[in-house]
Amino acid sequence: MVAASPQNLREPSEELPKMTLLEHLDELRRRLAVSLAAVLVAFLVCWYFAPRIFAWLSVPLVQFLPPGERLAFTGLIDPFMLYVKVALLAGVFVASPVVLYQVWLFVSPGLYRRERRVVGPFVLVTTLFFLAGGYFGWAVAFPAVCRFLLSVGQDFRQVITVNEYFSMASKVILGLGLVFELPVLILFLARLGIVDHRFLLRHFRYAVLAIFVVAAVITPTPDVATQSVFAAPMILLYLLGIAVAWAFGKRPPA
Repeated sequence: MVAASPQNLREPSEELPKMTLLEHLDELRRRLAVSLAAVLVAFLVCWYFAPRIFAWLSVPLVQFLPPGERLAFTGLIDPFMLYVKVALLAGVFVASPVVLYQVWLFVSPGLYRRERRVVGPFVLVTTLFFLAGGYFGWAVAFPAVCRFLLSVGQDFRQVITVNEYFSMASKVILGLGLVFELPVLILFLARLGIVDHRFLLRHFRYAVLAIFVVAAVITPTPDVATQSVFAAPMILLYLLGIAVAWAFGKRPPA
């Protein structure tokens, strides 16, 4: 007969709750419904401030335009649809804490009780990374794109429509907001034992290649310089993920 160790007495084995496929789908439906409701409420609030929000979003381009130059629209309904899309984009960022909390509630049944206690830090960190990614896209990445494109077309008259501009801006800002969640994703994979810091270091060269592919997808221009503006923070986030995996990854059994 093997005596139980003091560690086993302090930490009894815990079975994870089991859910059927239909229960998982029902849980996913509930989380999506709450997330969509939160985005809808945030959208209605942001709709009132849509003109001001778009004025803020247009700074990366307007700062490089000649004095008095303004964005244009070609269809009568374009300004209305623009403000709808602006309010929706802003609503996603405003409602991001609720959406990320619903993500946590969806994955938490697969975690142990001690891991489910970090819901507060998870929501806080993921929200901060998402907002930081969006701000980086607005303040650093997209101005670099605008500067490059305007320099290429400086020999021509500029007629930039609001729809064209917002399409590019939203792609960059939202894309970088999602990309900045990379350390959190690595943390989850490391806690599940799928990856560790050694695995991430061994495959660093492949990760850099994948990062430049992603940067090419979310970058509106094909030049390497602008893609590097997107890829550089992603590489730094990957290195941060390696440090996170080393510090908080699943330890091998003794």
